[in-house]
Amino acid sequence: FRNSGLFRRLQEGIYFPDRKISVGDVEMPVVILGDPAYPLMPWLMKPYTGALDTEKELFNYWLSKCRMVVECAFGRLKGRWRSLLTRSNLSQTNIPIVIAACCVLHNLCKSKGETFMAGWE
Repeated sequence: FRNSGLFRRLQEGIYFPDRKISVGDVEMPVVILGDPAYPLMPWLMKPYTGALDTEKELFNYWLSKCRMVVECAFGRLKGRWRSLLTRSNLSQTNIPIVIAACCVLHNLCKSKGETFMAGWE
């Protein structure tokens, strides 16, 4: 991850330059959610590790719930577009375009009321 273009662009502030969102009365920076394997960065939120007090355990619980929403979304996307389950021979330039197209088509199907059936091929 540290050797990727994504990491470099995130470090340079290209993706989330001074962007903030409001959650209730709290203004927060836009971040990526990661698991404990990722490094803690200003743009990457990860769970606390080691001996935790109640406040840190609660933080980890809510962070985990948020990550589960993201993981479920990717699962649904891969369930609808089964080609995303296998390695692609597309160029690195085209992969984000294909994934974005799958997201748009998934949302279009959903807005038209198409029934989604996990495992359907």
